[in-house]
Amino acid sequence: MKAPSSVILGAQALEQTFPGIDPFIFGAYHQDHYPAGNGQLGPDPTLLKGRDIGMDFSRQDGWSMYHGDKIPGFPAHPHRGFETVTIVRKGLVDHADSLGATARYGEGDVQWLTTGSGVQHGEMFPMVHEDKDNTLDLFQIWLNLPGKKKMAPPDFTMFWAHDIPHVVQIDAQGRRSEVEVIAGNYAPVDAAAAGGQSLVKALAPPPNSWASEAEADVAIWIIRLEPGANLTLPAASSQARRALYLTTGSTLTVDGHAFNQRVVVEVRADAQAPLQNQGTEVVEVLLLQGKPIGEPAAAHGPFVMNNQQELVQAIQDFQRTEYGGWPWPSHAHTHGKSSRFAKHPDGRVETPSVGE
Repeated sequence: MKAPSSVILGAQALEQTFPGIDPFIFGAYHQDHYPAGNGQLGPDPTLLKGRDIGMDFSRQDGWSMYHGDKIPGFPAHPHRGFETVTIVRKGLVDHADSLGATARYGEGDVQWLTTGSGVQHGEMFPMVHEDKDNTLDLFQIWLNLPGKKKMAPPDFTMFWAHDIPHVVQIDAQGRRSEVEVIAGNYAPVDAAAAGGQSLVKALAPPPNSWASEAEADVAIWIIRLEPGANLTLPAASSQARRALYLTTGSTLTVDGHAFNQRVVVEVRADAQAPLQNQGTEVVEVLLLQGKPIGEPAAAHGPFVMNNQQELVQAIQDFQRTEYGGWPWPSHAHTHGKSSRFAKHPDGRVETPSVGE
């Protein structure tokens, strides 16, 4: 649908998985209200009745097992040719991969995985709490790699929650908005409303990412507006595309045009975009922005290449090498009662700040 606005280019209803705009391939929003765990990081087995175990996307009782059988999640599977950016706002994710790396992250952390020439990884959702519900709330975004970087070495980068910049702005009516700056520097239109901040720099993306190219103008922001709050997004490059995904709330106004359902709105990147929450509940918007890579794409499930020949090669390489094989005892590898951590293939271990 086309909206009557000088800023809005188009809009459509938003589903659990949503379309990307080049350079983004697609995204998914998972919100699962898992019950208390059974002491083995999964649900009580009696709650699995009526589910298609191994392919459960039912949202029965407000949650899904996905491809997990005893623990929800996505056991080991391959990727080549793009990046995954996983933003976990609530709950935990247990990562393991064919490089020998492992991690448990969540509660605001972000993992940025460059799959490059090929990697297997598993993403399980451990139900660590046995005395209360285990809510999981996350975005996973697929960001394409340009052809020259599709065979780059695989790598993963952790952005711990305490390191990710947040910009709080107070509008003229005293109402609060917040921008979480995951990628792409943020320059508030009204620096005074942002406490005098004129430029907020994001953490450095992985070196082979399209986001590491300065002219690519890639941005990933999460915008939260309290009821009645106004926020104007700064303009970006005229070569970029920009989309707003309304994932929480249903009362977003963009450039004076009201949307009353979950929606994705593409707006001009080179124009300021006035946003307002006219409802009584908090509104949350995911912003994806970037200069299109502008190359042909050939995709088959977990592989995204430039042409059919490269795609066939990606599949054959996986069948031959399994991208290094799977070094863990289970394809649904988890980390017991561990706290948050990340162990890299070279043995280096990261943890969040003490006391976070």
